[in-house]
Amino acid sequence: MSKKRKMRTGNRVAVYARFSSDNQRDESIDAQIRAITKYCQENDLQIVKTYIDRAKSATTDKRPAFQSMISDSDIDLFDMVLVHKFNRFSRSMNDSVIYKERLKYNGVTLFSVTEKFDDSPLSGVMEALSMAMAEFASKDLSREVMKGMTENAYQCMTTGGHPPLGYDIDPQTKKYVINETQAITVRAIFKLYNDGYGYDKIIGELNASGYKTKNGNHFGKNSLHDILCNEKYAGVYVFNRSASKAYDGTRNNHESKGDDEIIRIPGGVPAIVSAEDFEKAQQRMKANKRGPGAYTAKESYLLSGLIFCGECGRRMSGNMRYGGRKKTKYVSYKCGYRENYKACDNKEIRREYLEGYILSELQRLVLNDEAIPKLVQKLQEYQSQKKSQNDVETTAINAKLHDIEVQIGNIVNAIAGGYMRGSFKEKMVELENEKALLETRLREVESSNPAVKVDEAMLKKMMDMFQQFVSENNIPECKKFIQAFVQKVIVFKEHVEVIFKVPSSASVQSECLTLKVEEKTKVLCKNFKVA
Repeated sequence: MSKKRKMRTGNRVAVYARFSSDNQRDESIDAQIRAITKYCQENDLQIVKTYIDRAKSATTDKRPAFQSMISDSDIDLFDMVLVHKFNRFSRSMNDSVIYKERLKYNGVTLFSVTEKFDDSPLSGVMEALSMAMAEFASKDLSREVMKGMTENAYQCMTTGGHPPLGYDIDPQTKKYVINETQAITVRAIFKLYNDGYGYDKIIGELNASGYKTKNGNHFGKNSLHDILCNEKYAGVYVFNRSASKAYDGTRNNHESKGDDEIIRIPGGVPAIVSAEDFEKAQQRMKANKRGPGAYTAKESYLLSGLIFCGECGRRMSGNMRYGGRKKTKYVSYKCGYRENYKACDNKEIRREYLEGYILSELQRLVLNDEAIPKLVQKLQEYQSQKKSQNDVETTAINAKLHDIEVQIGNIVNAIAGGYMRGSFKEKMVELENEKALLETRLREVESSNPAVKVDEAMLKKMMDMFQQFVSENNIPECKKFIQAFVQKVIVFKEHVEVIFKVPSSASVQSECLTLKVEEKTKVLCKNFKVA
């Protein structure tokens, strides 16, 4: 592994812009690029390459242009990555930490032209906590929405979305009613399948007869599968069946939650096919289903991106192996330099001991009743400062806009009065362009105001959620809290150093704990430091 590079001080810039498909348009890319280009012109920076992901979510790192940019950071192509806002880079706290560290390792700085966070520890924790609070508020709102949807579900009312083929929604009762024209297609599908027809032959028969999907398209294999599996056609109302999104933001709609989480109400929907015909189709699908392969579930590591070897300085990574006569599984963190080059003699450390200890100490030392008021105070001070800065800039922008409007009005009045000069057209174009840039910047400033007003009750509620996540062993959610409050974990041969991202006024002390590491008992002194 190459030595970590020093942060570069050149003026070569890579631009990264992104918009997601849910509520943004392609014009969003133009606004981002325009703001970044203006910033580069004002600060004598040279744009060497632009990376754009269109209709890509930042909750996952599966973005082609993003991955290309990260790879290019390895080859000294640029000194700085500029984004419009940090959420264009990533909305996942885990991905943000990992890829920021990757850029930093390559000597590349990540910078936002609209959000100013410096390199101080307090700024880092404010950035992380702001992201955590926004995410918490979103989840809290989702829970409230879910309560209302659940109540509708118990009354067999629609909870949103488009009804499946064969059904409409009664606008008065909000319940499913049969669309008799479409229902003919559904019954034909079940009959053909139960008569032994395969998917390809069913599709051929349907398309040749002029049958269409709900959206008016030709049938495909996926649409057939979804119809044959839909319990509504047998009269069963189903809600909350699809498994939740994975940590990377993806969802497999063919994967179901446990029966205890799903609401099923027989007779809650008017049936299009008989229960016998539906069950016959399920039995055939089950018989045709291939046996599961011997897939091994991926391990999840709470400290990925945060843990480093204290002996050589390299990053440590998760490691899983089987050992002993009974082939017992061991999951640990191991130094990458030791693993790949055999050049470091630091021992690996068992994952469950290290992660468990850090979680318990995080609860005890940082997320406690004494620290919460101080965290809230710091967050409120930060948000107030941010709001004041934005108010000053908003006032200045509005003053410039007013001046431009006056100039445009003067030119229009001069032309209307018969006074015409050749330079008027050029000046009008210049003023209109400047006005468009200022209006874009005004929207940027207004949107960057803190969206969530932090108070002790909200932070305590968030901490209660963390306690619940720990007790439920909810790894993805625990990982987000780890990323928000832990800056770095450094593993030495005889001790582990944990640096928390907390305000300096919070009390943090050294502790010792006896841990069993690789079948040997050692005393690992946890030197907890304040960043």
